[in-house]
Amino acid sequence: MQAKSIKGKSPGEIEAALEQSMADGFKPTLAIVFLSITQDRKAITGVLDNVGLQVFGVTSNGEFTDETPEKQSTVVLLMDMKRSNFQILHADYNTTNFRQVAVSLASKTLENISNPAFLVGGSNANTDAEALLKGFEEAVGAHVEVYGGMAGDDITFTEQFVFSNDWESNKGMIVLALDADNVTIKGRATCGWRAVGTLKTVTKSEGNHVYTVDDVPVLDLTARYGGIENVTPDNPQLLLEIAANLPMQLQRENGDPVMRPGLVVDWNDHSFYCSGSVPQGSKVRFSLPPDFDVIEKVISETANIKATDMPEADAVIVFSCAGRLLSFGPLINQELEGIKNVWNTPMAGMFSNAELARATGGKLEMHNATTCVVALKEK
Repeated sequence: MQAKSIKGKSPGEIEAALEQSMADGFKPTLAIVFLSITQDRKAITGVLDNVGLQVFGVTSNGEFTDETPEKQSTVVLLMDMKRSNFQILHADYNTTNFRQVAVSLASKTLENISNPAFLVGGSNANTDAEALLKGFEEAVGAHVEVYGGMAGDDITFTEQFVFSNDWESNKGMIVLALDADNVTIKGRATCGWRAVGTLKTVTKSEGNHVYTVDDVPVLDLTARYGGIENVTPDNPQLLLEIAANLPMQLQRENGDPVMRPGLVVDWNDHSFYCSGSVPQGSKVRFSLPPDFDVIEKVISETANIKATDMPEADAVIVFSCAGRLLSFGPLINQELEGIKNVWNTPMAGMFSNAELARATGGKLEMHNATTCVVALKEK
């Protein structure tokens, strides 16, 4: 399989880059699209659709094809994958049927692909992404390979979208199903943040809605830990501060901890919603501010994928948490460059609201403040 990555800041720039990429006879069939909510999704999708491309699209908090992140742009990973080796599906969901929708899409995939693996994108900040993942496990089995991210909105916390050729949704899921017998997909979610302080107990929660930790409203405890004084709806930086710098680490019996920052606050009781479940009775710790060691761990884990599972790759897709972009600033370029250099193959990525994958030694689940690297190779 051949892959190429292109980028632009308008439908015209994308059309010109697409034409240039195909000038040597390259005939892509599939387009992975990450773009800003300021971009004209329908026009850009139309450009890709006009040359017969199937589109897997997610809005983002920043986009990249190499080590330099872009803003208010579009990036596209083009692949000439055999059409029999992939299928794109999508569906809307409501506040209660996340798992059922995932089961339905995965089951539909099984009608045509007996051994599927999945790349997924979801929209809406209140989505319980872990429920989506449980749906894939229910339909296919606990071994299923699923990677992806939750859509962003240029870190405005307003509205996010997933989209395809003739569909888009601000509360839905798009799925790229791959025939794993013919397309190898390997990936890993790596956080690298170090924990600090004593273990604390989640004393009241329901799914991804956390009410209290050690019998204290979770927002108040988080603000106390982080030294935040203006804990009011009028503080425009509050959600950014919580998501980027004050994530909780949910402890696991097996595998690395997973990050669970608050993304949406309920001001009635100072609870907040995470995009993954935080079971009542579970143990959490807060995190130290990230340093360069965090970046080194991501690069090291990516190199480990190459050494143990994927010596060669045709293309690389990266879902990196928007919180990492906010926390690292220009240092994020070093992380992206390190990932790019592992395989030195075409790459496209986005800064997401949550990352979906297996952590090192762990199970399939939703992550925050994490980088998920996914490598593809068609057999």
